[in-house]
Amino acid sequence: MSDDIGRLLKRWKYHPNDVNVRIIDGQDGGKKLQMRIDLGLLQMELDGRPDGKRPHHFDSYLSYFEDRAKTALESGGATFSLSTVDCLRLQQEAIQFYHRYIALLRLGDYRRVVRDTRRNLRVFDLVHKYAKNQEIIWAFEQYRPYVLMMYVRAAASLAMASGGMDEAIRLIEKGIRAIERHYQKYSKHLGNEMVEVTLLREWLDELREQKPLSERERLQRLMDRAVQEEAYEVAAGLRDRLRQLDQK
Repeated sequence: MSDDIGRLLKRWKYHPNDVNVRIIDGQDGGKKLQMRIDLGLLQMELDGRPDGKRPHHFDSYLSYFEDRAKTALESGGATFSLSTVDCLRLQQEAIQFYHRYIALLRLGDYRRVVRDTRRNLRVFDLVHKYAKNQEIIWAFEQYRPYVLMMYVRAAASLAMASGGMDEAIRLIEKGIRAIERHYQKYSKHLGNEMVEVTLLREWLDELREQKPLSERERLQRLMDRAVQEEAYEVAAGLRDRLRQLDQK
């Protein structure tokens, strides 16, 4: 049997302006996630580590190093730190999870995207706490705004799917604040062009327009319009109605 995957690639054409993903039945009976790239394809597990490996019998290097850090803390005198090689392993593993949550977002599997983006944010936190080299820390921290944005997109989409428009808006606003704080902390490296914030604000504006107005919001808008048009008697009446709402 030939190992050439040419026939597979011919049956699945690559479209450069899209994220080309699909779920297939694996030979082990489970579902597999595939991503078509320009020179071939990636195949990933839907759960656990994307490549299916269990380093040191843990589900990931992240879990392994988190366990070592916890053990060191509980032992009292022991100290824990991440070496350059440790950080490289975490980085390579995080890239695997990045490929997977990009594919899962395209498929609308928001629950797994939330899981994988949270997981990569834990990587950043671990490296920030235990790595000694600031350049290595920055090699991870530079991607935090992007991963936060992806997490917010998935978490807010989940909220909207269950009818929680207010919760979706709250999650986006909270995410924007977190990204802005990160840009302030690393302003020398990141500059002031907060692309992730811009994208989330655009989405937030769209959701606010779709959200039905409450009685208070409707009256407030009418009063503001009346003031702008110098219809002060109408504005006074609307203000009285707003006060009545506040007293209920």
